[in-house]
Amino acid sequence: MSDTLKDQLMGLGFKPAPKPEKPVRPSHPKDAERTHRPSQGKPTARPSQAKGGERRDARPARSQEEIDLAKAYALRAASEKRERENAEKAKQELARQRREAKAKLDALLVGKALNDPAAEVARHFPYGGKIKRVYVTPEQLKALNAGELGVLQSNGRYLLVSAALLVEAKSIFAEAVALEVDPNAPAGSDEYADPSYQVPDDLVW
Repeated sequence: MSDTLKDQLMGLGFKPAPKPEKPVRPSHPKDAERTHRPSQGKPTARPSQAKGGERRDARPARSQEEIDLAKAYALRAASEKRERENAEKAKQELARQRREAKAKLDALLVGKALNDPAAEVARHFPYGGKIKRVYVTPEQLKALNAGELGVLQSNGRYLLVSAALLVEAKSIFAEAVALEVDPNAPAGSDEYADPSYQVPDDLVW
C-alpha cells in the first residue's frame, strides 16, 4: 500500500495494526525449562508420612504385657546389682576388720611367746581341718593339757602362750586360737594330749 493510500485510510479513521511483542527470553536455561514444564499436579504424600504431615511409626506398638515384662526385668537387674554391690562391700569390710584384728594381735604377742627352742616333745592338735603340731618341753606339755597354756597361730607360726593371754587374744581375733584345752573335759577326750600317740607324717601339715 502506498503512503498516499495509507494516509487516506488513516484520514478515514483506520489505525495501523499493532506490532507483535517480542518473546521474553529466560535469563537461565533452567528457568526456561521450568517455564515450559507442564504441570504435574500436586505431589503425592510420602509413604512414611500420614495425613496432616505426621510420620507413621513403622514399628508396631508394644503391648502392655511387654511393657510390664520389660519393667520387671529392669527392676530385677537393678536389685541384683545392689545385692552384688552390698555383698562386695560386706566382703571388703570383713577383710578390713580381719587385717586390723590381726595387726592388733601381733602387737599384743610381741615378746610374750613361751616357745622353747630346745623343746623336743611334739604336741599335735587339729586346726583348720588339718593336724598341726607345736614342740614343747615335758613341763609345758603338762601345763598345756591342764589348760594352763594355749596355742595361738600368728603369721604361720604356732605360739605357746599363757591361759590369760589366750583369753585376751581370743577376744581380739578368735580365729587365731589354735589350741585351747578345757581342764574340765573328761580324761582321754583329746587323743592328741598323749605324746605317745603317733600321728602319720602325711597327716601333719
